[in-house]
Amino acid sequence: MITGMNKRILIITVCLVIGLFAGLEIKKNLHSAKQTFENWDIKYGAVGKDVYELQGRLKFLGFYHGKVDGDFGYNTLKSVKNFQWKFGMKVDGIVGPKTKLKLWEATKNWKPTAEELPPAASGGGTAAPAKTSGLPKSNRLGLSDQDINLMANAVYGESRGEPYLGQVAVAAVILNRVDSPSFPNTVSGVIFQPGAFTAVADGQIWLTPNATAKKAVLDAVNGWDPTDGCLYYFNPKTATSKWIWSRPQYKTIGNHIFCR
Repeated sequence: MITGMNKRILIITVCLVIGLFAGLEIKKNLHSAKQTFENWDIKYGAVGKDVYELQGRLKFLGFYHGKVDGDFGYNTLKSVKNFQWKFGMKVDGIVGPKTKLKLWEATKNWKPTAEELPPAASGGGTAAPAKTSGLPKSNRLGLSDQDINLMANAVYGESRGEPYLGQVAVAAVILNRVDSPSFPNTVSGVIFQPGAFTAVADGQIWLTPNATAKKAVLDAVNGWDPTDGCLYYFNPKTATSKWIWSRPQYKTIGNHIFCR
């Protein structure tokens, strides 16, 4: 007959055994996830083998709908955040150990297609900075290299002191104007429209843009619009036009107010 003391010892022993097996299973899964991905956090701007796999697994689950190209851009960032939110994780867009493990557990049956494999010449999974030259594959407006470079000049001249989100927002406003029937339908026409941009008026349009400005332009061309369609922006500390204050203000990013 089992006494009360023996019963408690038996329960404790069973719990310890269950806990041990659970710990071994978690350790095994963590090891498998590490074997799948390299041992570093995969972040926005990374490129390489790990990003190909990340996009492929997210696509398998229906979170990613773009082309598997090994470039951790804005669409991949959105997909990662949606995955993290859906699985009750911290939504930071960073693919660290916990996100890797959860993604691996959810996609154990995933096998990459030929289109989802990195090129043989890629040389592995180095998480290098994203490329900042050349046209993005999803260039939705068919812009030329000259258009991209001119936009980078404008973004740098207008907003180089702004946070990155603010630089993407300025590029998005240029594209929104190109799309709008109220403005010229070319990048150069929008940028050089009389009185449109301070950088044109004071000559800062001709400063050499840095890599950040170029990347902000590519993100905007790929569809990232932090302004949600705004056509105007201004700095309330330096604006001299009374008219711009009459525009419906939508949001503030950095030092700029973006308007409809």
